Amino acid sequence: MHGTQALAEIIRELLAQQHLGVLATNADGAPHPSLVGFKALEDMRGLLFVTGRATRKFGNLKRDNRASMLIDNRSHRAADFRLAMALTAQGRVKEIDTKTNMAMMAVYIERFPHLEEFARSPGCALMSLQVERYSLVRRFQDVVELIF
Repeated sequence: MHGTQALAEIIRELLAQQHLGVLATNADGAPHPSLVGFKALEDMRGLLFVTGRATRKFGNLKRDNRASMLIDNRSHRAADFRLAMALTAQGRVKEIDTKTNMAMMAVYIERFPHLEEFARSPGCALMSLQVERYSLVRRFQDVVELIF
């Protein structure tokens, strides 16, 4: 398997296994991290998440749509230094119009059926991090990138 294709498969598997990520937004020049439930789109170029419109992260994203999301598979054991992977997705976030694009909400709800009421509430927005670059760290210092 070609190197880029193998890297894409590792990233795809990590995105499929993990359901939570830490979204970092820009809060007036300082990073603002938030835990979010995400769903990667099939082509891995979009990471869907929902957030309340009254949240700090939503306000931050309206002012500056640049963001990154950290996704990892650590187990909180010493072996993590050898075995864990941390993936950073960088890009820009846009709100998905769920009135014209109900399929995206269905994709999100399929992964998080217990969040359906919250996700469909008028005070929430379906967002997509449009990934421009993935950086994967393995074996403590082995860093590789996938750029779209």
